[in-house]
Amino acid sequence: MARPGTQDSATNGTAAGLAATVTPASVEVTPRWLRVGDGYTATLVVTGYPAEVGPAWLEPLLSYPGRVDVTLHIDPLPAPIAASRLRTQRARLESSRRSDADRGKLTDPYTEAAAQDAADLADRVARGAAKLFRVGLYVTVHARTEDELLQACARVKAAAASTLLEVQPATWRQLAGWTTTLPLATDGLRMLRTMDTQALAAAFPLASPDLPAPLPGEPAATGGVLYGTNPSGSGVVWWDRFSQDNYNSVVLARSGAGKSYLVKLETLRHLYQGVQVAIIDPEDEYLRLADAVGGTVVRLGVPGVRVNPLDLPAGDTRPDALTRRGLFLHTLVSVLVGQLPPPAERAALDRAILAVYRQAGITADSRTHRRPAPLLRDLAAILAADTDPAAAQLAARLSPWIDGSFKDLFDGPSTTRPDGHLVVWSLRQLPDELRTVGTLLALDSIWRQVDAPPAAGPPPRRLVVVDEAWLLMRDGEGAKFLFRLSKAGRKRHTGLTVVTQDAADVLGSDLGQAVVANAATQILLRQAPQAIDAVGDAFGLTAGERRLLLAASRGQGLLVSGTNRTAFEAISSAAEHDLATTNPLDLIAEDDI
Repeated sequence: MARPGTQDSATNGTAAGLAATVTPASVEVTPRWLRVGDGYTATLVVTGYPAEVGPAWLEPLLSYPGRVDVTLHIDPLPAPIAASRLRTQRARLESSRRSDADRGKLTDPYTEAAAQDAADLADRVARGAAKLFRVGLYVTVHARTEDELLQACARVKAAAASTLLEVQPATWRQLAGWTTTLPLATDGLRMLRTMDTQALAAAFPLASPDLPAPLPGEPAATGGVLYGTNPSGSGVVWWDRFSQDNYNSVVLARSGAGKSYLVKLETLRHLYQGVQVAIIDPEDEYLRLADAVGGTVVRLGVPGVRVNPLDLPAGDTRPDALTRRGLFLHTLVSVLVGQLPPPAERAALDRAILAVYRQAGITADSRTHRRPAPLLRDLAAILAADTDPAAAQLAARLSPWIDGSFKDLFDGPSTTRPDGHLVVWSLRQLPDELRTVGTLLALDSIWRQVDAPPAAGPPPRRLVVVDEAWLLMRDGEGAKFLFRLSKAGRKRHTGLTVVTQDAADVLGSDLGQAVVANAATQILLRQAPQAIDAVGDAFGLTAGERRLLLAASRGQGLLVSGTNRTAFEAISSAAEHDLATTNPLDLIAEDDI
């Protein structure tokens, strides 16, 4: 049996051991700083405040890139004491005004403003709309050496001065200042200032320029890629779009703001993690990237490059695979002829689609799908042989794509199989008359891979990047594809990245707004003054965030995801820069090397 006092002795011994572990080995006290263990600290007291404060007015101190401890001590004043102090203050100010008037002096504008503020505050306190608090604000700066401490204190004073906060060192009271900023709930300095509810509330929440970290007890994040550094702090912006509600993202920026550069970096860093990527590239900006990583490039419009729209999906053993291909051919023919065919022509087309596959020996049996697929000219030949006048009319309307000026894209079997970890669909060589059709073929191929039945093992993660998406938003079928993929991509482990410089075309249509609304990750780079209002209203930007986007440098912007948002600046290694840049000077220098 334990004797009396044994447990207390053990407890005291444990507390003493814990204190010896967490407390510094020594504390050296001087008038202007403390030496705590191996480091130096100095406490600064906020002694001057601006007449008015805006939201998050503590942000310059909270986002300081060095190590600082910011402590806010709040002591509420009872309503009777608050009312009494306000009456005394108002009487003092009124006395000053009357004294100046009796002496014939001009009215002091500062006294007038203070009297009006006091009267307004007294009215709100009387009505219960506001309360008064005694507030003490202190900052303890940490550094490794005394010289670094002096420099850090100067920088903290400059950061505070940016919002008209005046700070002074706690000379001869550094030990009390240091303990005041420790989590002890004790104010040893008592350098207090009276504030009302509105001014105090503007300091909360304690805003941070960084994305939220996992809460205590939550597992640390393991995925994600580097987007850049935070220009407002010392941290990096690391984001995992595959851990969000959906995997989609939208990138909006004016021309030259660095949006394609950022998307190339994101694509390359996702490729490092085994993500499969398909890109629709209208301007051949991703060819060097594809060549460097061994990707597949389908250059539509180049002589000799052909795509057979009647090809069946490889490896798709679903019983309705042939029916799905027939439905796509209806959509393709509508785009080729420039309008939805009349009912009689659609009926003739449906008969011809079934007949052309039957003629090639392909049926609903998936074992026949390995046979060579028929060509578009075979479909037109069956239409021409049909006795129905509507079929002959439709065959004549398809003539430019069979044996006319536009036949090169369809005149033969497909020359490239778009498979691999990176597939780039290049549209730059397509003439304007073929661009809509070429884009539809690219989208169809991408969707077939996304919608393919999963093989054995975990399904691969995929990204679909649509650069210059405003071109697609003007096309009905392209806009429908983006909408469908943004809705259904998550169930197929696929994320859609929409990149555009024309915010009006995306935000000005119902389908475009739906694509943006279904993007859990939203990236905004530098915006044009003409578009900032539409972008700001669509994304709920504050006035400060709008100013940031108007003045952002190339590669700087905002990452927005729900209530989380942070500024960032894209960074890259030398090798990544060589693959992502489109600057002519950089490309010339690379060719010279």
